[in-house]
Amino acid sequence: MKKTIKSIIRHFVLLFLSVIWLIPILWLFVTSFSGYKGINTSHFFPETWTLDNYAQLFLHSDSIVQYNRWFLNTLVIAIFSCLISTILVLMVSYTMSKLRFTGRKGLMSFSIILNMFPGVLSMIAIYFILKTLGLTNSHLGMIIVYSAGAGLGYLICKGFMDTISVSLSEAARLEGASEAKIFWSVIIPLSKPIIVYTVINAFLAPWGDFVFAKLMLNSGVATDWTVAIGLFNMLGKSMINKYFSVFCAGGVIIAIPISILFVIMQKCYVEGITGGSVKG
Repeated sequence: MKKTIKSIIRHFVLLFLSVIWLIPILWLFVTSFSGYKGINTSHFFPETWTLDNYAQLFLHSDSIVQYNRWFLNTLVIAIFSCLISTILVLMVSYTMSKLRFTGRKGLMSFSIILNMFPGVLSMIAIYFILKTLGLTNSHLGMIIVYSAGAGLGYLICKGFMDTISVSLSEAARLEGASEAKIFWSVIIPLSKPIIVYTVINAFLAPWGDFVFAKLMLNSGVATDWTVAIGLFNMLGKSMINKYFSVFCAGGVIIAIPISILFVIMQKCYVEGITGGSVKG
């Protein structure tokens, strides 16, 4: 009886927390259909409903709203960063998991400690380095930075690869396979869950980033912006009463691709996390 009561209380608490968490998202969603362009705090649900906010994003671009271009910029940066980052993480994870070399443990410890420092601490230094190379206000520069430090996040992926039997690699070596052959033909096919986990995380970082994007793309040219910068610009004092509902519509649209990706790959994502948390 006590267990049943505890279970009911626990579920009610979780339900309450879920409702609190979902209320802002629901408000953002319903406001995106509002016929009133500004912020309406007197009503939770819009008094008038319309699709004009979504039409303005894609069909009626102006000097303030250039959502098609922002979305394309963000997608290109996210895709290339995701591909490069995923490859780097998998290669570093394989090296640390399956190979044995002098200084391996020291390098692992140093990498973990270095990864603990917030990335924001190095942003100013990175900005001046890229400025020297002429890569500020450049999508290429952003892709390079998003991808460059990806290998430091190898720990969970390495934990998953530790669970793959060493005998498979040894058998492949006896057959004359090189390390590259073992990596691509033996380890990668068995690492689908952690690859999905790595891909989603690598895609999320540039997809929703604002701070670094704002620092790098500071020329004031709206066509170079990402979605995060463009949406933030709509919240300026002179524009929020004209574009807030459009801002909400843009927030809904930018959440759709990653939500679909997560729902499709949810099973593998969970397997990747749980598999990577167990030391082999």
